[in-house]
Amino acid sequence: MIFVTTSHKPTKEQALKAKQLARELNLPYIPRRSFRDLLEVVGSDYCYVVESDRIVVKYREGSLFFHPSTAKVRMRNVRKGLKDHLIECLQLKGNEWILDTTFGLGAEAILMAGFLKDGKVVGLEASTPIYIVVREGLKNYRDKEDWVNDAMRRIEILNIDYRKYLANCSDDSFDIVYCDPMFENPVYESSSMNPLRPFAVYDTVTDEDIEEMLRVARKRVVLKAHAFDSLFDRIRVDRITGSRKSQVLYGVIEKK
Repeated sequence: MIFVTTSHKPTKEQALKAKQLARELNLPYIPRRSFRDLLEVVGSDYCYVVESDRIVVKYREGSLFFHPSTAKVRMRNVRKGLKDHLIECLQLKGNEWILDTTFGLGAEAILMAGFLKDGKVVGLEASTPIYIVVREGLKNYRDKEDWVNDAMRRIEILNIDYRKYLANCSDDSFDIVYCDPMFENPVYESSSMNPLRPFAVYDTVTDEDIEEMLRVARKRVVLKAHAFDSLFDRIRVDRITGSRKSQVLYGVIEKK
């Protein structure tokens, strides 16, 4: 059984927020005790913990929490004049609406939104634990770098599978559709990704998915995959770019 609790010695506001979250998710609220005791007594694999300034998903092997992660490093590199393959593929003018179909913890969405002063990113996340953590993070996290805070305000996240969302979109609803499915060949050295893996949705992108993405995109579809994944063997793209060092590739399909 999954449940909601708080950090140790919670404030009244924390307890109230935890109870509200429990109602939203239709889960029991359990006052805080030892985390491991709670998991053992309740027989749960994980729980939501409402802390003073964030919501964390705790499980036996670790915890999942929101942080802008690699977005800040990548933005610094771009500002130094270094190439970022994703930003290069997107070809942004600053007023685009981007649909991120596989939001995850949102590092790339934050990076994209950092270039969209007059645009917006709509992110879709099918995993409820990831969605809750990121929704609260986007709302409450404050960074020392102002561009991060500004970028987060230009992001809207929804708890929905991208196939369901795309099916209800009209043609050319977004300028760009971005899809970053979980790699078939995971990079376990990625410390920012490892906490997400137990909760991620491992869907395979199909030809039908690409057709829908192209229908919804006005300009282009951008896909991401590991060099050893099968995605770009199965899906025809107009061009591929990426890093030999990281073996992360981006494929672009232009709207004809």
